This record gives sequence, structure tokens and C-alpha cells, in this order.
Amino acid sequence: MIRNLRKNKRIKLLITFVCVIVAAFLQAYVIQVFIQPADLLSSGFTGVALLIEKITSTYLGFSFSTSLGMILLNVPVAMICYKSISPKFTFFSLLEVFLASFFLRVIHFSPIFDDVLLNIAFGGFAYGLLTVVALRGNASTGGTDFIALYVSNKKGKAIWEYVFLFNTVILIIFGFMFGWEHAGYSILFQFISTRTIDSFYHRYERVTLQVTTTHAQKVINAYVQQYRHGISCVDAMGGYSQKPMNLLHTVVSSYEVQDIIDLMREVDPKVIVNVLKTENFFGGFYQAPID
Repeated sequence: MIRNLRKNKRIKLLITFVCVIVAAFLQAYVIQVFIQPADLLSSGFTGVALLIEKITSTYLGFSFSTSLGMILLNVPVAMICYKSISPKFTFFSLLEVFLASFFLRVIHFSPIFDDVLLNIAFGGFAYGLLTVVALRGNASTGGTDFIALYVSNKKGKAIWEYVFLFNTVILIIFGFMFGWEHAGYSILFQFISTRTIDSFYHRYERVTLQVTTTHAQKVINAYVQQYRHGISCVDAMGGYSQKPMNLLHTVVSSYEVQDIIDLMREVDPKVIVNVLKTENFFGGFYQAPID
């Protein structure tokens, strides 16, 4: 079992690297193909970096590049938040920022659409999707993601709606300085990307696992050794086999489900796990820190 856990850690580390590279490449692609041609602002510190570049090039006579702005804005926040979130999470998030900045400098993509609404729709969805790719790899696109995930981890619920409001304030500044039409378009872009994240990233959703097994004690021992959730056990009788068995019951975070099922199957290959969506839950619940 220990060997399998070590193998799983190596696989997860590889997945994180792949997710970070893919997210960084997509971020550079979305900025050049959808955001800049439609004169939009993206979310978080990337949007702030885009705004700084636009202000400097329009009013100050020089261009402070978006790629450099992304790095300078994200590094201080990462240094402040890394202990409160996770050093590994912070490292890979910063790696995503540096790679996205690098791709912006060395790769140049051509726009696909001339229509602003098409850029908003496809760009907003793609930007939300690349954020989900980074988050599923236990990383992020940095900036406000650090703040949002830190608060979410403390509160135990998603706060992407508040991130949307923060981005809206930035866009109001953008609208005041450069015109309200593209600021309005950018708010719509932000809404689409935020809803995409909320639709595909479910770290803070909770589910109920109903587990049927004939090796209850072994399953329970393995489970409580790896996870800090409570688990209850009741005696049952197989309707077909007429043999005694046990029914286990526990509530977990949705992102943990597959790992828990794999662990239980290692102990009991014939285990039956029924996954039920939990609408409401009252009582103590352990939320694992971001790793």
C-alpha cells in the first residue's frame, strides 16, 4: 500500500506539471487571440497587468509589458500567502505565472474572430477553463486566485462571486479611463469565465459515500489513517448472499472521492461504494488544506 501511495504521489506531481504548462500556454493564447484584439481585461492580476500596459502606453509614452507586470504583481502576494496556503501550491502557481509570461514574450498568436461578442464568449469560456485546469492540478493562475483559495479554504466555501466583484471594480476604473463600452464587454467576459470556474471546479462541494463491505474494520482503519473525516458503521445482511456485512457512511469533499474509492478497493476489491450528492450538511467537517 505504501508503494502504491508513493506511486500515486509521483503521478499527481506529473499531472500538476502538465496542468501548469497547459494552463500557462492557454493563458497566453487567450490573451493574444481573444482579449487583446477585443480590447478586454481579463481577471485578477493579469487584468491589472493589462490595464497597466494600456495606461503606460496611452498616457506615459512607454509600454510596461503585460508579461513583466504579471510577474511583479504576483511575486509579492505569493511571498505573503505561501505559508497560509501551501509552499508547493504557491510554487506551481508561480511557475504557471512565469511560464505564461514567457509564452507571451516568445509566441505570437493571430486573432480568430473580428466580432467582439464571439471573442467575449469563447475567450471567457477558455479563460475560465484554463483556470480550472490549473486548479485541478493543485495550482492556480496566481494573483487573486491566491487570495480566493486562501479565504475559501478557511471558510469552506467557494467565493468566486466575490472575485468577480473585485474584478468589476478594476473594470470600472478601466471604463472611466478608456470608455464604458469595452468595460461593459469585459464585465460580460468576466462573468462567463467566473461561471465556467464555478461549473467545473467543485473542491468545496460535499458528497456522501455509502460503502458496503465484508471487511469493515480493515476499510475503516485504512480510511481513518489517510483521512480526517468521521465514518460510521452499521451491521447489515446481504439480501442475495444472506451473509453478514457492514454498511459504512461518511461525508467527504468531492475532490477526494476517487482517491478514497481507490484506497477502499485496495483493502477490499469487492467493496461497493454509492456516491450521493449532499445538498446541506450540519456539523463539524474537516476541510483539507490546499496541497
